[in-house]
Amino acid sequence: MSQKITLTFPDGSTREYERGVTGHEVARSISEGLARVALSIGVNGEIRDLDRPILTDAAIRLFTWDDPEGRSTYWHSSAHLMAEALEALYPGVKFGIGPPIQDGFYYDVDLGDRTLAADDLEVIEGKMAELARRDVPYERSEVSKRDAAAYFGDKGDEYKLELIDELEDGTITFYRQGGFTDLCRGPHVRSTGVLKNPKLLNVAGAYWRGDSDRKQLTRLYGITFPKKSQLDEYLERLELAKQRDHRKLGKELELFTFSPKVGSGLPLWLPKGTVVRETLVDFLKAEQLRRGYQPVITPHIGRLELYRISGHYPYYSDSQFPPMLDDEEEGYLLKPMNCPHHTQIYAARPRSYRELPVRLAEFGTVYRYEQSGELGGLTRVRGFTVDDAHLFCMPEQVKDEFKDVIDLTLMVFRSLGFSDFTAQVSLRDPSNREKYVGEDEQWDRAEQAIREAAAEKDLETVEVVGEAAFYGPKLDFMVRDALGRSWQLGTIQIDYNLPQRFDLWYVGEDNQKHRPVMIHRAPFGSLERFIGVLIEHCGGNFPTWLAPVQVAVLPVGQDFEAYARRVSARLQDEGFRVETDARNEKVGYKIRAAEVLKVPYMLVTGAREQEGETVSVRRHGEGDMGSMSLSDFVALLRRESEPAFRSHSS
Repeated sequence: MSQKITLTFPDGSTREYERGVTGHEVARSISEGLARVALSIGVNGEIRDLDRPILTDAAIRLFTWDDPEGRSTYWHSSAHLMAEALEALYPGVKFGIGPPIQDGFYYDVDLGDRTLAADDLEVIEGKMAELARRDVPYERSEVSKRDAAAYFGDKGDEYKLELIDELEDGTITFYRQGGFTDLCRGPHVRSTGVLKNPKLLNVAGAYWRGDSDRKQLTRLYGITFPKKSQLDEYLERLELAKQRDHRKLGKELELFTFSPKVGSGLPLWLPKGTVVRETLVDFLKAEQLRRGYQPVITPHIGRLELYRISGHYPYYSDSQFPPMLDDEEEGYLLKPMNCPHHTQIYAARPRSYRELPVRLAEFGTVYRYEQSGELGGLTRVRGFTVDDAHLFCMPEQVKDEFKDVIDLTLMVFRSLGFSDFTAQVSLRDPSNREKYVGEDEQWDRAEQAIREAAAEKDLETVEVVGEAAFYGPKLDFMVRDALGRSWQLGTIQIDYNLPQRFDLWYVGEDNQKHRPVMIHRAPFGSLERFIGVLIEHCGGNFPTWLAPVQVAVLPVGQDFEAYARRVSARLQDEGFRVETDARNEKVGYKIRAAEVLKVPYMLVTGAREQEGETVSVRRHGEGDMGSMSLSDFVALLRRESEPAFRSHSS
């Protein structure tokens, strides 16, 4: 007698199927077209292969290439295909891990004494395409820990043996396609035939398990696409990204530098980059003051005990610099976060409900020990400044304060041209309780407050399980830049736990002590990372209000230098950032130099301009705008410099 199960679809509709139905069969029951393009299936939130039987009632969602989950499955399977190609071409190769990433996949491999050249990558791509054409299935099997260790022991793959040693018996699965078998949780596509257009992108070094004391493996990055046109489009975007690389533009525009004598991951801000940075800081400081924030400053180090209480030391110890020991104290730590310090400012005196919310704001520099192989320009550094603020409020104030921070964050994005973003509600993973602190009831309350605040601001959100901070859920803004890449920039977090850990309180209207709720927020996030993303988003063409040099005054000859300097002085008196290029060069050369530096406006001054008290105006990337009086140009420049400030003063 058959047994039926009920499957619930994303739109809330339900269908009955035979127990043991597979995702592929469900897709085919809807349409043959869906069955052809489906790549994986979500079953009660778990992403699975399409051929795994579904044994109980479940909420399901089918994933295609258009879904991040579908692309992740596609690229995970491609990583296994690349590993099979490597094993065929380089017998004896050993494998670390090979996950999908935002764009494509990588695999860490031990090739012994071999190194890979550009020609080798083309050979590997060809082998991947050849193996894919066999169209063999990805087969999942559950194995015992003993059998798993025996298999990789026979292969002599110590990396897989180390991973197996950390797994519990009864939780281990293998995946096999063709002649290649790997230790893997999955999921994977049904067969290799759907994997097309392989392209290997880069070769890098990566220490095993991120430990610089372990062997350095070869990390091979690649990507695949169902259609050749998608690969071509991606490679075109990649070329544009190289042109916009903030490391390249940072050097060309004289914004920042790094020095091996100072240390890896520790950026040095050059004068022009400092102008950009401080302009952003002043921009946000002014808005924060208008919204009732109070500026504070805290030290760059703190007692280890401070971070033990907060939980940052045990939870983030792997990414922190070692403690600095002291004969009379337990030790000190380079500050990994600003929030523990801010709790102590709040606790410096008794607080009444009448003064809540208390909003403490600091552009505080923090330090993380990122692995050298993970450092990348400004987007991954070891010392960075966070536009941190912590709001201490009564429980009934949480939603309004959260909504105000949403407004602030959106204002920042609008002012800087970030219009394409997704608001992500980052939740805890109930199956991994040891990762989080605090009571379930507090977590439930905080998660619901975020949902309600976002809904009341008409903010569309997606929910992601397992991305919460260890102390509370958060709303993360995933911003897409001009090249279509996604970055996590602003964040807002609700925290019931640190106030409890530090015994923070306020006296309520009932004259009793009550526990405040803490909201962590950072519209920029890491200032370094934000500027790195912004440089690439705008290609170094900063909006006029933010450009390090807003106007270049270019005399056509030395006879007109004095007039050029009078023009510059007038603009400087009006508050604009101006440079005069008085070099004994032709004006065409000066224009090209200003264009390379992406100066928004160039003012050419010669005999006609000097006689008429005018300027000849050129706009970066647009060319000649004609002649105008200096007063008219000042008015134009002021209009173009004001939108960012008007947008948040209304």
